[in-house]
Amino acid sequence: MKEAFSNTIFLIKRLRNGDEAAYTYLVDTHHHRLCTFANSLVNDSYQAQDIVQNVFMALWKKRKSLPEDFNISSFLSRSVYNEFIDQYRKNQSLLALEKRYIEALNLVIEDKDTESIEQLVDIVKEEIVTLPPKCKEVFVLSRQEGLTNIEISEYLKISIKTVEGHITRAFSILRKKLGDKTDMLLFLLFGPNRKLT
Repeated sequence: MKEAFSNTIFLIKRLRNGDEAAYTYLVDTHHHRLCTFANSLVNDSYQAQDIVQNVFMALWKKRKSLPEDFNISSFLSRSVYNEFIDQYRKNQSLLALEKRYIEALNLVIEDKDTESIEQLVDIVKEEIVTLPPKCKEVFVLSRQEGLTNIEISEYLKISIKTVEGHITRAFSILRKKLGDKTDMLLFLLFGPNRKLT
């Protein structure tokens, strides 16, 4: 029966009929990938699991209205993204700058398959790893750890001007390689509480 579920049309038909085995197959097949994607959005494994669980529960509730001929993998990824946005909006008020990035993310989600966003995030991570060592260290402390320039200066025992220079250089390198989506992708990767320069 599991082999039969690999046929999307058959899987959706069974889901619409309330087949729990079909639902279990769906969860087993996509759970890990969706948790990885959700975690790239929230940087919190527990919250990521909650998001994915909510997505699966919502899908089960509306299973009878699922169309037979749609891309279920893309649908689930998009649902994870939408759940992330919903939770973020509930948990805190959006600053004007953050609204701009949320809008930019929404545009990308509309224009591209959500899985391509996952690929772009992976590319950003790879590019950060290849930054010059000191430049990468300062950039990660700033963006990933959320330290201020003064805190980084004290921690690394370098001047604030040197810190600013490394961050500016990191952005310059990343923008050359990633183009005009750099800021949006860094926002997506490090979350809404990280400063964007």
